[in-house]
Amino acid sequence: MNQSSTEPLPKINDVIHIGRLAGDAIMKIYNSSDLGITHKADNSPLTQADLASHQVVVKGLGRLSPKCPILSEEAAGIAYEERKSWSRYWLVDPLDGTKEFIKRNGEFTVNIALIENGKPILGVVYAPVLDICYYAVQGIGAFVRRASSPPQSIHVKIAQMNETIKVVASRSHSDERTQRLLDKFDSHECISMGSSLKLCLVAEGLAHFYPRLGPTMEWDTAAAHAVVNAAGGMVCARNGKALHYNKANLLNPEFFVLPANDTRLMAFIN
Repeated sequence: MNQSSTEPLPKINDVIHIGRLAGDAIMKIYNSSDLGITHKADNSPLTQADLASHQVVVKGLGRLSPKCPILSEEAAGIAYEERKSWSRYWLVDPLDGTKEFIKRNGEFTVNIALIENGKPILGVVYAPVLDICYYAVQGIGAFVRRASSPPQSIHVKIAQMNETIKVVASRSHSDERTQRLLDKFDSHECISMGSSLKLCLVAEGLAHFYPRLGPTMEWDTAAAHAVVNAAGGMVCARNGKALHYNKANLLNPEFFVLPANDTRLMAFIN
C-alpha cells in the first residue's frame, strides 16, 4: 500500500481537524486524576493519552488518505524493508512531550507530518492546552492560529548584528554540551520550551536559533520541520544538510534550527 507523489495533497484543514480531535482525546485524560502512566522498554514514559491520540490520528488519516502508509511513534515497528519503498507517507507523534504532559505544564503537542521522498511537505503541530496550531504546506506557507483568532502567516527572523540572539532550549533535556555551545555567543537570551513547540518558535520569529545536541526520533521533528521550512527556515545537521526522513535508523542526528539565509549562524554551527 502506497500513495503516489503525483496524487493531490490532502486538504490542510482536514489534517488540522484530525489534530484537534486527537487533542480532545488527550485533554480528557489530562483533566482526569489518572494519567495511566507506564514505561516503554527504553524506560521512557507512556500514558493513556499517547495511545488515545494515536488511535484518533490513525483512524482519521486512514479515512482521509487510505492508500497512504502511516508511521507513528506508538506503532513504529514497521521494518525498513517495507518502509523503504514508500514515496509518500504520514509520520506521526501522537503526543510529543510526554514528560511535559506528566508535569501538566501544557507544553506538549500532536504532530502530524506528510513526508515525500524523505522531506516533510505538510505539517500540523497542535498544542491542545494552549489551543495553538502551527501548520504548513510546501509552496503555500506557514501559519499559526491561536484559539479562535484568524490564522496568521509566520516567517523566521534573522537577528541583527546588535541584537541579542534568542535561543530556544528544552525544559526537560538541557545538557552541558548545549550550554558550552551557547557560551560562545557574545550575548544570548535563552527561552525554555517543551516539545516540538521549540522549532515553531523559530518558525514564528520569536526565537532565532534552536540547537538540539541530544537524541530525537524522526517523528519528534517532522511536522515542525515542515513548518520551519515553509517559514523560511531550515532544520539541518552540523554539515548544513537538512534532516532526512524514513532512514533505516529512525534516530535523528544532532541538529540546528535557524533561518535559511542566516550566514552568521551557519558559520557558527560549522
